[in-house]
Amino acid sequence: MIAIISGTNRPGSNTRKVVTHIEGIYRKLNVVTQLVDLAHLPPAIFDPGSYAEKPAAFKPFADSILAAKGLVLVTPEYNGGMPGILKYFIDMLKFPESFEDRPVCFVGLAAGRWGALRPVEQLQSIFGYRNAYLFPQRVFLPSIYDLLNEAGEISDPEIAERLEAQARGFVDFVRRVKD
Repeated sequence: MIAIISGTNRPGSNTRKVVTHIEGIYRKLNVVTQLVDLAHLPPAIFDPGSYAEKPAAFKPFADSILAAKGLVLVTPEYNGGMPGILKYFIDMLKFPESFEDRPVCFVGLAAGRWGALRPVEQLQSIFGYRNAYLFPQRVFLPSIYDLLNEAGEISDPEIAERLEAQARGFVDFVRRVKD
């Protein structure tokens, strides 16, 4: 199973629309996925005491990461970085087993022209520190408002092909690393 992390809790986000597209790609590849949508994090996780003792409602989120053979992180760019909720989520997961020796793949999206290059590089640094296996084929989605049609689907065939090529490569990468 590959967990796909929607890296924001913003309602109706473009990130979630891109995640839906990515889920469809993995479905076509006959790969089981599980969505980890940060928009559904339990409010109890934000209590300062949750650092010491995680609320029971957070367990499904943590368990989905631990059960995954690989992770696909989809992050928007907020003010030149990753969303705070994504960093908080990472910080709340078990150390070191949540990311140690786990293949990770990155997709970034932004309104600007760099397609979340900065947050993806920040995440690569964090996951490298956590001893994850970083899949080198990143996909950046610049000018996201121009890439999504009215239905919220990827309308650019070149971008769609990059996402498909990334997914095919990542599935192979996960198999080679985890088998």
